[in-house]
This record gives sequence, structure tokens and C-alpha cells, in this order.
Amino acid sequence: MPKNVPALPGALDLRPLSARSVVLSLLLGTHPPELPVRELVRLTEGFDVGGSTLRAALSRMVAAGDLRRTATGYRLSDRLLERQRRQDDAVHPRTRAWDGDWEMVVITATGRGPAERAGLRARLTALRLAELREGVWLRPANLARALPGDLDPVAQHYTARPDRPAREQARSLWPLDAWSATARALLAHIAEVPRPADRLTAFAAVVRHLLADPVLPPGLLPADWPGAGLRAAYTDYQRELVGEVRARVGGA
Repeated sequence: MPKNVPALPGALDLRPLSARSVVLSLLLGTHPPELPVRELVRLTEGFDVGGSTLRAALSRMVAAGDLRRTATGYRLSDRLLERQRRQDDAVHPRTRAWDGDWEMVVITATGRGPAERAGLRARLTALRLAELREGVWLRPANLARALPGDLDPVAQHYTARPDRPAREQARSLWPLDAWSATARALLAHIAEVPRPADRLTAFAAVVRHLLADPVLPPGLLPADWPGAGLRAAYTDYQRELVGEVRARVGGA
């Protein structure tokens, strides 16, 4: 059965954004991930976050290790820089020509507790692998990245060529039709949302959905796959947001 199947194909995960979520969304999309206090105040006001609410959220985020205070503002902590890298890779995945090989990761460690097993599953999923059966993970070898070395103590990895036809194998591992339906629903939704706060909420959902894109070789995807369109829409939104930052700060 395909993994990561949404509750309903096409259902949108539009989570209301807290002040913390607004700040993180802004910084995760900023390079380098640092903003002056004045800039943060002006931006978050545009997303219905008042000054006192912002100040309280910033204090909590520094205490929790989400942010670091700098001489002029706030910056993502080192812990969240990895999250930004994953988000950047979701928006601009690095791929290579596919020659038919598949990556296979086999879990070899035993005696792990539930939390450790869940953490490892989350890591492998974030690496865009899918579970063939318990302890065996696969994906086409078309990503321009190496597996992290710290997986070596718990897993072995191989290059494989499954006997099953590649398109059939991909459909068995990922819910491609469901992902596509949700991507199309997101594209339709963001085309109709005018309020800045609602647009930020919608594009936060876009990023979450792109993180679940398996980034398969084109030949293994259904016709009219909307991945490129969703990435282009998010890239356009980021340009729009950067323009707002410059306009608001410049008009101070």
C-alpha cells in the first residue's frame, strides 16, 4: 500500500498560523535567515500579528532554541537551519539523469525503542525513500545527494534494479494520484485567496506538500504532474514577499 496517503485526495491541510508560525515561515523563506526587528514588526503586522504578540512569541522562540538574538534582529538557530535546507530542497530539488537504478536502504539495527524507530522512519521519509516492507526502503536513484553517513550504524544501502516494472513499482510506493489531486487543489486555492494572512497560510501548506513530493524521474510520473507548477507558484510568492519586505522597510 502506498505510504503517506492523505485522509482524502485533494483535501487541504490549511493550519491556522500562530505568531510563531508566521515568524518561522518568514525566516525559513529568507536567505540568509535573519531579519531586523523593525522588518519583523512591519511584516508580521501585515499577517495580523500585533506588536505585543510578536514580542512574546520572539521571547518564547529564543528560550526554546528556535531563534538566536543578533545585534539587530533575530536569526534561525542552527537546529532550524537543517529544516530550511530541507525546505529549499523541496522547492528546488537537485536531480540527475536516471539510468534505471534504485537506492535501497535496509535497516540492520535491532532492539530499538518506539521513539527511535519512529525517528528513523521520519528521517528516511524526509530523504524521499518509501518503505517496501518493514525495514526495506526504496527510491529511484535520481537525486543528486548522498545518504547521510550517520545512517551507517543502523542501516546498509545498496544499488538495486527491481524486477517489477518501474512505473508500477513507483505507484505501489507513493500515492501519486492523491498527491497530484492535493497539489491541484492547492493551486486552485492560492489563485483565489487575496488576504496576506490567508495567502501565507496557503503557501505554508504548499511547502508541506512539496516536502512530501517523491521527486521521481519524469518517466515514472502520471501525465500532467503538477509538481513543477506548484514549485513555480511558491517561487513567485517568495519574490512577492521579498518585494513587500523591501517596500515596507524602504518606506519607513
